[in-house]
Amino acid sequence: MMKYVLSLFVIVFFSSCDFINLKKQNDASLQPIASVYNAKLFYADIADFFPTNLNKTDSLMFAKSLINTWAIKQLLLKKSEDNNSLEANKEINKLVNDYKESLLINNYKEVLIKQQLDTVISESEIAKYYSLNSANFKLNEELIKVKYLYFGNDLIEKKEVETLFKSDNIEDLEELEKRQLSFMSYQFNDSIWTRLDNILLKLPFSKEKMLKKTKFIKKQDSLGLYLVAVKDVLLRNNIAPLSYIKPTIKQMILHRRKIELIREIEKILVRDATKNKNFKTY
Repeated sequence: MMKYVLSLFVIVFFSSCDFINLKKQNDASLQPIASVYNAKLFYADIADFFPTNLNKTDSLMFAKSLINTWAIKQLLLKKSEDNNSLEANKEINKLVNDYKESLLINNYKEVLIKQQLDTVISESEIAKYYSLNSANFKLNEELIKVKYLYFGNDLIEKKEVETLFKSDNIEDLEELEKRQLSFMSYQFNDSIWTRLDNILLKLPFSKEKMLKKTKFIKKQDSLGLYLVAVKDVLLRNNIAPLSYIKPTIKQMILHRRKIELIREIEKILVRDATKNKNFKTY
């Protein structure tokens, strides 16, 4: 019955007023478009939910859906208020108040952290933290230092590129970098640790093959040739290298500073409140 009455109200409302242009009609927009008990819904309450460029028919259907959703919410809210006991309402109000207090306190803490937290972390501090806690940084994945190159079958100077790739001379590496537009994919920097799983997504080699140090391996497919050199390998449960774990250590140091800052702020608050006799124990 409620759904029927609500639908009838909406149809009557929209037949007497162009909803698409309602925003321009200040007097009409102040009239309620639906009500449930003492709650009223106005155009402004749902205006921001409307997609752009709706025609009048679609606008009517969309509005009816929004109004129906709103009405169901109000009806459920009314029923829940009528059926909950006084004790249940007290418990709900307490939960709401606790949540509000937590939001306010956390927001205040975040403001203080932004204002006062020192975010500059020196390399020596990172190294010291790593040295004292390195046992906690065991790898749960394999890492490798690798360089690779993949070029198409149409590349003319294949042998020359292969020779340059095998070389350890910096000049030969620079020469390869100059030709990078001729390659389909590549990674020349073998001084950084990379997750093996990421590399396996790019290269057609087995995990076992890639976990062995090698100066040079190659593989041909229908489109081109892969050249790979694995410089170093770290297995699971090895201690993660500092260069790899550095971003994590920075976050840990910042987190520790945040905790220490909040504790110091709390001490100051208690001290000042006690001094000013705003905090007393009995």
